Amino acid sequence: MTMPAERPRASAFRHNWLVLDTNVLLVANGQHAEVSAACVRRCQRVLRRVQQRGGVVIDDSWRLLEEYQNKLGSQGEGPGSRFLRWLIEHSGDPTLVQQVRITELYPDCWAEFRDQSLQDRFDAPDRKFVAVAAAHTGLPIIVQASDSKWPDWWPALLQQGIRVAFLCRRDLRRFHAGKFPEQPPPLLPPDYL
Repeated sequence: MTMPAERPRASAFRHNWLVLDTNVLLVANGQHAEVSAACVRRCQRVLRRVQQRGGVVIDDSWRLLEEYQNKLGSQGEGPGSRFLRWLIEHSGDPTLVQQVRITELYPDCWAEFRDQSLQDRFDAPDRKFVAVAAAHTGLPIIVQASDSKWPDWWPALLQQGIRVAFLCRRDLRRFHAGKFPEQPPPLLPPDYL
């Protein structure tokens, strides 16, 4: 499969709804010691833009919010913690935050995951992000900061119509090389944000 060349797309941000992986909030909070300062700034910038313009999707049973709270706590003062409080405060405003229903068939297995055989390749806690994106009619972009396994998963998701945006591309390549030294550097999709 031929992958598109990497290049940023201007002003795509608010035209798409976003599903934010927990690591975006953690990195913005400075809770990932191995990422670059540029990565932290990019995650903070995305969270600020969502707060200014809206455009985030969560599930209506708040599984994503629970994960955010478990990892961050709600009392912190970092940008990720402030974003979490903003998200909770605005969760009832569908112009800023949209909620979708996802159906858990059994623990960490979701009916909305379009390719059930693909679901088994994903880490169990990451599957809900895909389910949320698949359940939304606008097919939001899953935003990923630093998880080194997602570069292996995004091509199969793209075939299902689900895009993944990688905020910390250099860091991600470095983490991927450290975790999977026998593999070539991962190809990444265009920068959708």
